[in-house]
Amino acid sequence: MWQLVTIVATVSVAHGGQEVAFTQDWWESALIYQIYVRSFLDTDGDGVGDIRGIISRLPQLSELNIDAICLSPIFKSPQNDFGFDISDYYSIHSEFGTSFDFEELIREAQKKNIKVLLDFVPNHTSNESDWFRRAVSRDEYYFDWYVWGEGYLDTTGQRRPPNNWISVFRKSAWEYEANRGQYYLHQFAKHQPDLNFRNPVVVDELKTIIKFWLEKGVAGMKMSSVNHLLEVDKDSFGGRFPDEPRSGKVGLEEHDYKYLSHIYTKDLKESYDVVSQFREVFDSIALRDNVTRLLLTESSPSNIKNLVRYYGESQIPVNFALIDDFRKESDARDLKFIIDRWMTYKPQDKPANWMSGNQDKARVATRLRPELVDAFNMLVLLLPGVAISYMGEEIGMQNGNVAWVQTKDPLACNTDDPINFVEVNRDGARTPYQWSSERKAGFTKGHETWLPIGEGYENLNAEDQRSAAQSHYLVYRTLSNLRKRPAFRAGRFESKALNRDVFAFKRWYQDDTYIVIVNLGRSLNIVNLTSFDLVFGQMEVEASSTLSSRSINDHIHANHVDLAADEALVLRMMV
Repeated sequence: MWQLVTIVATVSVAHGGQEVAFTQDWWESALIYQIYVRSFLDTDGDGVGDIRGIISRLPQLSELNIDAICLSPIFKSPQNDFGFDISDYYSIHSEFGTSFDFEELIREAQKKNIKVLLDFVPNHTSNESDWFRRAVSRDEYYFDWYVWGEGYLDTTGQRRPPNNWISVFRKSAWEYEANRGQYYLHQFAKHQPDLNFRNPVVVDELKTIIKFWLEKGVAGMKMSSVNHLLEVDKDSFGGRFPDEPRSGKVGLEEHDYKYLSHIYTKDLKESYDVVSQFREVFDSIALRDNVTRLLLTESSPSNIKNLVRYYGESQIPVNFALIDDFRKESDARDLKFIIDRWMTYKPQDKPANWMSGNQDKARVATRLRPELVDAFNMLVLLLPGVAISYMGEEIGMQNGNVAWVQTKDPLACNTDDPINFVEVNRDGARTPYQWSSERKAGFTKGHETWLPIGEGYENLNAEDQRSAAQSHYLVYRTLSNLRKRPAFRAGRFESKALNRDVFAFKRWYQDDTYIVIVNLGRSLNIVNLTSFDLVFGQMEVEASSTLSSRSINDHIHANHVDLAADEALVLRMMV
């Protein structure tokens, strides 16, 4: 079992014209910016984003006060699932650049005080990896590196998989490998065979890979799908993997993932043990220079009790609540419940974390509505703890329109449904970043892009918003400056649903008090903020959403705040 390593530093920030010092590690109030590398910026004209594109935009990321960037998988891959199918964990995928490019990114980012994190996929590899090929050929060393099962012949002589397990990407989670004469497990796409984490040699190899990248200067990793790392031990069931029971959910086909309750393939307690072993590597590197190496874990879908169990095994179990639990029909009461629920279930001495989008989920402007972009950026950046932003949220990008014939996402393609595929298609959130109103949105000088450019980029892009009098980008930059203040970095927190439409929360440190208030409704609301303890008198506007009539430094009385539809404000109590 790993030994907890705690590294803290004394942080000095301006407060009321004076320096205030408090103890906090670098990541505990970090602003982490998620980059989907293929779609960020293309510098060589092949229509695919690359590492040099990230290097070229570090000044803009610094302008937004980004503390760390987290890159989608950049390892060598056949790109069947766009980097989440890794064939060589030690190499950079050639479309993204070279190891020299990556080392330059580390150096240049460090000059901007930006740390580099990598998205790491431990659960499975590509079926084109050397490990898998050797396992297929029954190489003695690699023989047990993957999860293999025996099929059977049914009464008609048809070959059938070992059991009824279903892939997250629909259909059977088993694929027959003729050269080995067995089925292999793939909890995701069929070209992503699951590694066997009951084999200690596999665990040791993954630990060696983690050490390799941390020693190259990577400040941490975000590990995806950690709740899928282990499935039940077939030896406990007479040598055959058991069927999973039906979930009882209506309206599902037998090929749908949710058709079954995944009691044997997800959220097993042994997965926590494996992550704990990974954490040992991070902490051992940190002891060398007294700088924490950050481990984030993604384990969605999962229930909140299982999610927060990763606190301790990792520093940040990624919180999907603002994405998965807040919907178009939700109101202020739902939002309060969602936020307070995470704050209640997490360990009280551990920081929370918040995000409103990633490469797998529809963007805020599409999932909810464009008018709420600033409000959700206020939530993500000003709620207590770590803020995780997905690229494009700072300018309010919307999902791109990707037709069936243009779709690359294997999850969508696996529906075999050219109409309803849009319900699961992840490509819309992955369309290229809209840098400018120039051709191809300034993403590439080439003629083609790997996914189509989003419609309306001529009027929704970073260049125009940076120079505008009012824009999502400018609001985001203001918020990123505000979160440096002690009240947002280390202050206390209280939330209220003031009515069905209006959600507000208070952050305060010593005598410095702020109210963040969001009208989720489509009509005017008048609220009284003095229901918060010790909030009274005049409030000064520190930030306002783009459609608000208020400007920074405007004054509002706490007992009568009128909010237009979708208006969001950050107010500071005047003393």
